[in-house]
Amino acid sequence: MSDAELTVTVTGPVATVVIHNPARRNAMTPAMWRRLPVLLDNLEDDPAVRVLVLTGAGGTFCAGADLGDLDELLAAGDGSIAVAAEERLAAFGRPTVAAVEGACVGGGCQLAVACDLRLAAADARFGVPPARLGLVYPAPTTRRLARLVGPAAAKHLLFTGDLVDAERALRIGLIDEVLPAAALADRVAALTATVAERSRLTVTAAKEIVDGRADADRIAWWYAQVRESGEAREGVAAANERRPPRFDWAPPPGPSPFGCT
Repeated sequence: MSDAELTVTVTGPVATVVIHNPARRNAMTPAMWRRLPVLLDNLEDDPAVRVLVLTGAGGTFCAGADLGDLDELLAAGDGSIAVAAEERLAAFGRPTVAAVEGACVGGGCQLAVACDLRLAAADARFGVPPARLGLVYPAPTTRRLARLVGPAAAKHLLFTGDLVDAERALRIGLIDEVLPAAALADRVAALTATVAERSRLTVTAAKEIVDGRADADRIAWWYAQVRESGEAREGVAAANERRPPRFDWAPPPGPSPFGCT
């Protein structure tokens, strides 16, 4: 294993991507930013994958981004490789969960916010530091943060650049649950197992609609999928018979006419 890389494991329906850069507290290097969309493309092509977990190695989620060449960073603006990776993560066609321990700062916070759900250990710390560096946080990233926590909380994080602890992050909606560090892995495993057991049709449609990526035609298509797939009949029958449902819907093969997975 090199000192700085992203590793992937797939266990049953759950894929886990681990940020590994111990010398820099798991800071994302340019190569890692470029690698993430490729990994996500490959995982999205795997029909066995139902849920994605993003986490960091060694008790740290990600301490930020390797700023690299400052002139290149300043010229990139919203076209940076970090924004491209963030947008690809946000658009991933399955539910995504960030499992956060330790530092989740800058680029790390950017990635966590791009996930659907965020579970954190009690020792987690979150921060958005551009005001300490004289940088403007990318517009897509800023808007995503504000949608998650609200304008006032987003401004507090952005104006101060201060770190907030897991309890404050929970109060402002930045994360969904706080666990003792020793309990985080088990809770993530239980949550992802639950999501993987649910109707993929329901979960995929819900993600698209909540994220605002489903127009009227796409929503009508989803309702047609419910009628044609038999998922609802199976779900109701299973509830009446007090047995686990056997959901087997999968996206039709080939590219979606709506540009969604």
